[in-house]
Amino acid sequence: MAVIHRHHHLTSEGVTTSETRETGIGLDRAIAALRIAFGVTFLWAFLDKTFALGFSTGAQYAEDGSRTGIDFMAQDAAWLNGGSPTEGFLTFGVPADNPFKDMWTNMAGQAWVDWLFMIGLLGIGVTLLLGVGMRIGTAAGALMYAFMYLAVLPLENNPVVDDHLIGVIAMAVLYFAAAGATWGLGRQWRKTSLVKKYPVLQ
Repeated sequence: MAVIHRHHHLTSEGVTTSETRETGIGLDRAIAALRIAFGVTFLWAFLDKTFALGFSTGAQYAEDGSRTGIDFMAQDAAWLNGGSPTEGFLTFGVPADNPFKDMWTNMAGQAWVDWLFMIGLLGIGVTLLLGVGMRIGTAAGALMYAFMYLAVLPLENNPVVDDHLIGVIAMAVLYFAAAGATWGLGRQWRKTSLVKKYPVLQ
């Protein structure tokens, strides 16, 4: 019976190269999963606000608060049917003692704000899902999360950290981790002549 000998080369810290390789693969996949999850979050928000898919735009509720159905393409709710994707959050989601409350409420429902917000959701979602244009996509995502963080100050459940701030940090991780190469088109995208000419598009 043949005996198979596995050779492991030790690094300076005493960790085998095979262990280092496994750790690298696991980390790449974990970051890729994080990228895709955030991509779905942004893209789904765009679709829900555009078509009123019921999460939460277009959701119907009974008097007792229970969910009863979805009013697809609801008038004055779906963006394509006269609704404003920013009005609800900037009108009712900003605390009364927010230091910038007047600025946020004045922006609520403005057409240019709606367009910037929706273009941002779509663009960030697509770049994260495909793993292309990650520098611009993650920078835009961090900026959007930062604005939303400022809009909900002071925080209700924690003095400093909320999901928006965590989103900023996650976008920074994806920016510096070259997260588009695993389970994405990032590697092929970086080889294109356009990206080689304009590295900011990586």
